[in-house]
Amino acid sequence: MVKTYYFCYVFMGGGVMARLVMADVDDRFFPATSMPDEDWWSELWPDPEGVLRSTGLRRGVRAVDLCCGYGWFTGAMARIAGAGNVFAVDLDARMIEAARRRLAAEGAPECMWITGDARELNRLMDERADYVLIANTFHGVPDKRRLAACVADILKEGGRLVIINWHARAREETTVLGQPRGPATEMRMSPDDVREEVEPAGLRLVETRELPPWHYAAIFEK
Repeated sequence: MVKTYYFCYVFMGGGVMARLVMADVDDRFFPATSMPDEDWWSELWPDPEGVLRSTGLRRGVRAVDLCCGYGWFTGAMARIAGAGNVFAVDLDARMIEAARRRLAAEGAPECMWITGDARELNRLMDERADYVLIANTFHGVPDKRRLAACVADILKEGGRLVIINWHARAREETTVLGQPRGPATEMRMSPDDVREEVEPAGLRLVETRELPPWHYAAIFEK
């Protein structure tokens, strides 16, 4: 256990608010990551299904939402891939429960829910996947190469890892609802930075897709 700054999650009326606190926390949680309130999320990602389709998700694909949070992309993944084809993974059981509630309220197709460390994905899943998404989180992973190797282990040949990241711009420049948002400037990664961490696992960068206004998707294939 370590004492550091982390975001805690507060459930309010079905929504989730994030507050910065200093506390003794489980050091498996990735530092400097947060889950914003729903208004923020919907402003930034108004069309999650469009984002997923543009990065290769299709009907019948076995997909993983890694570090799913409260499920903004999970529901969209389930609607595209179909019932029973999506695995949602998060270390925080509270986030898993929030995501369950969100999908139930939306009437989204059934997903499989896994509480566990993303860096142990190859131990958490018995099945191989066609598509793994990690959105807005990779910059905070302490051992990025270990995570990439675990993803490679569970991907089928030709399977995709899609990493959605904030562009490597000053945080003051990336505003949402009038406020600077996203990780600290020094934590942000360019597509080349991501490639250097992921390709040693045997995953090849095949495309970098712009996701305006502040993000990109680095798409890797096994």
